[in-house]
Amino acid sequence: MDVQYKSIGKRIKLRRKELNIKQNELAEKLNISNNHLSSVENGREKPSLELLLNICELLNVTPDYLLLGNMHTNDISQDILASLRLCTEEDVLLARNIIELLIKRNRKDWNNQHVL
Repeated sequence: MDVQYKSIGKRIKLRRKELNIKQNELAEKLNISNNHLSSVENGREKPSLELLLNICELLNVTPDYLLLGNMHTNDISQDILASLRLCTEEDVLLARNIIELLIKRNRKDWNNQHVL
């Protein structure tokens, strides 16, 4: 299978784990089998366009991120990195803690929006 599909699958898996979503939970929300999602995450199967868009919606990412690895089309992440380089190690640790809180909040929001 094409290396691009392996990269797409890795990004799906990474984002799912960042949000603390189990593979079987995401598969259920997508109305696909756990085996199919596993195959997509491992690059053994190509996701349909519809499936890819549904994954983007549930994982709160843009297609750019899954396809190309860019989380934000306006490259916000680069701006953040540049700003963090000006911070002390203590400030960077504080920023990391804030980001972890945001991820937890996103996970909570995801659960509330996608109740079975």
